Amino acid sequence: MEIYLVVIFVMLAFGGGITAMFVLNNSMLKSKADRIIKDAETQAEITKKDKMLEAKERFLSLKAEHEKEVQSRNAQIIQNENKLKQMENTLKQKTDAAIKKDQELESVKQSLNSQLETVKSKQSEVDKIVQNQVKQLEKIAGLTAAEAKNQMVETFQEEAKTEALSRIKEIVDEAKLTASKEAKKIVLSTIQRTAAEHAIENSVSVFNIDNDEMKGRIIGREGRNIRALEAATGVEIIVDDTPEAIILSCFDPIRREIARLSMHRLVADGRIHPARIEEVVNKTKKQIEEEIVEIGERTAIDLGIHGLHPELIRMVGRMRYRSSYGQNLLQHSREVANLCATMAAEFGLNVKLAKRAGLLHDIGKVPDDDAETPHALLGMKLAEKYKEHPEVVNAIGAHHDEVEMTSMISPIIQACDAISGARPGARREDSENYMKRLKDLENMAMSFNGVEKAFAIQAGRELRVMVESDKISDEQAELISLNLSTRIQTEMTYPGQIKITVIRERRSVNFAK
Repeated sequence: MEIYLVVIFVMLAFGGGITAMFVLNNSMLKSKADRIIKDAETQAEITKKDKMLEAKERFLSLKAEHEKEVQSRNAQIIQNENKLKQMENTLKQKTDAAIKKDQELESVKQSLNSQLETVKSKQSEVDKIVQNQVKQLEKIAGLTAAEAKNQMVETFQEEAKTEALSRIKEIVDEAKLTASKEAKKIVLSTIQRTAAEHAIENSVSVFNIDNDEMKGRIIGREGRNIRALEAATGVEIIVDDTPEAIILSCFDPIRREIARLSMHRLVADGRIHPARIEEVVNKTKKQIEEEIVEIGERTAIDLGIHGLHPELIRMVGRMRYRSSYGQNLLQHSREVANLCATMAAEFGLNVKLAKRAGLLHDIGKVPDDDAETPHALLGMKLAEKYKEHPEVVNAIGAHHDEVEMTSMISPIIQACDAISGARPGARREDSENYMKRLKDLENMAMSFNGVEKAFAIQAGRELRVMVESDKISDEQAELISLNLSTRIQTEMTYPGQIKITVIRERRSVNFAK
């Protein structure tokens, strides 16, 4: 029992101790919390005072800045007002000055008007005096003022024309002195260094046979063989009384050559009938085409020209069977190519381009499908089509002045073409065209005023013009020579060059009786 009491006592003591400890701890915590709260309130009060001081300082600073900005703006406004007042004063002064000048100008204008009226009155008096003097002069001279003016104008025109003619003569003479020597040197050197053969082409060929019996076999029964030959070749075959000869007539040398070779094969073979004729002619045509290509290639190799289009090579070969005024076209083109190379070398130009243009300059004469286009323009189109150099294309088109020359090679091609065609014996022309050209030369010379007689001599290479000495002066004779040469160049076609000589002769004849 006592034990229970002790236990209870202990438990009560323990509970009271715990309670006392709890109460003591609670009071300590409460005092500590009060102290913390008091410290926080003190710190908050201090922070509040600091913030208020800082805000007050910031307010005072902003207020000072604002007042400073306001003062600056007020000063600027005052300055602008001063400037405006100054500008207003200046404008007022200028306005006053302008009004003053207007008043002065008005007074000057009135003064000038009065002076102008005075001048007009004096001018009318002067005009009357001049008219009176003109009438007196017309009465004395027997001429009106218009007639005298026309005479003066004519006199001035004659003087100006005479002076111009003398000036033209001086310029031409000076140009001849400076250019003639070097030009002659280059042309003569070119001609002398280039040798060429000249054989005039004919439009007929003679086929020789061993005996006249072969003529009958060629003609065939009722002429069927000769008709088959003419139909297959396009050549007129003339069988006449000429011993051991048959004439082949055609203006196309290729057809003529095909006919000649075909007849040679037929005669050598002995079998002559229409079917065999057609077979031989077809074989001969193929052979001629192959020879044409071979001739073109050989020509290009001989001249050192590379990179020609195959079609241009074929056209060069076809030149072998073309002629111009009886001059073989291929020989003419080869000669022009060599002449151009020599002349281009003398001038320091591109020799290869010059030689190429010289060979191709008459390429437009080969095609038969375009008879309306001039051969120079047709050749230019072909060269352009087959991608030739622009200078070569221009030289081909300009060698007869069909287009404007744009390079130094073009006039060289033109000059060398004239040199080749003007060689003695190089070309021929029929008598009808020859006589017509001579007559045209004389008629053209006679169309000029003051020309008395005109004579075409030296086979049309020279034109002698006789003028009337009482109508034409020496200067006018020089002008006639110049104008006549220009007209001949632009209106006529001729090989080589033509010398124009204008002769003015004055004779005084008296008889002693």
